[in-house]
Amino acid sequence: MDNKKPKGKAVGGFARASKMTKEERSQAAAKAAKARWNKHLPEATHYGTINLLEKDITCAVLEDERRVISHRSLALAMGVKGAGRYWQKKKEVEAAGGAMLPEYVSASYLDPYIDDATRAMLLEPISYRTKGGDEAQGFEATILPKICDIWIQADKKGALRRSSQLAVSEKAYTLLKGFGELGIIALVDEATGFQEVRDKKALQTILDKYLKDHARKWSKTFPDEFWDKLLKTKGYETYIGLKRPQFVGHWVNDIIYDRLAPGIKTKLRELNPKTTKGNRRHKHHQFLTADHGVPELKEHILKVITLMDATAYNKVEFHKLLKRVAPKLGDTIEMALDD
Repeated sequence: MDNKKPKGKAVGGFARASKMTKEERSQAAAKAAKARWNKHLPEATHYGTINLLEKDITCAVLEDERRVISHRSLALAMGVKGAGRYWQKKKEVEAAGGAMLPEYVSASYLDPYIDDATRAMLLEPISYRTKGGDEAQGFEATILPKICDIWIQADKKGALRRSSQLAVSEKAYTLLKGFGELGIIALVDEATGFQEVRDKKALQTILDKYLKDHARKWSKTFPDEFWDKLLKTKGYETYIGLKRPQFVGHWVNDIIYDRLAPGIKTKLRELNPKTTKGNRRHKHHQFLTADHGVPELKEHILKVITLMDATAYNKVEFHKLLKRVAPKLGDTIEMALDD
């Protein structure tokens, strides 16, 4: 049988393998096998830890943007460990084709305080793939406030009698006081670094929904720092939960397009008039020329960013300076006068 030489990517693979020890090759093969076996599982793209009551809780964001807390970390957060009797019962239930609640909510005295929706979540943990190809299990992060509430309700109804049970309830009170469902999502996003991705996606959704066509066309031309500084100048911390996101379209029109050049909006409306049905035949941006319109747009954006920096994101001072440096057509220009 002829010895065939490796081709393409295989050449690099053989070269790397030749430099590895037997143990390293075995580990690499095992890692590749895990990746193949778990390929059907959603992958965790961001990882982090949250310190809750001096315990490090492992969390992750999956590729479908579900925020999860590892199964073990939930037990750690609640301070409840499954005893031997729990694990024996769990094996018996699983052998019979059923599913059992996690150890931190499996006690019979908690059962009356678990609603159907929460029970369904607890009976179906989420399996996901780590970056190393391993399979991990967890629950959506919003389950933690619900678990806390189960223990708190049991305490209120007098179902907890032992000191160990009351200690868990006290811990649940402390945890729930520190965050609600939205709070735990924010904690996971901050711990994993997903908040930057989240804010950019939220911003793009707002732009796509609320900006006019000519503005949307250039939304990706604007540097990221413009959007960050615009939000700060308007007095908001994040695009998430912006009560009236349509304001973003108004802000861009007011700060950019209405001031891009004297009379440009009026001229665009003349060049691209509305039809009898109230629509325009073309997009306004189609009348911006590559040699003048686009460069002027970029220059104006940089000017606005400079003004934001110069006024330290003070909304009143920014608009005062903007009106002076780049007034709208018909605006009264404010003169710089001595006090």
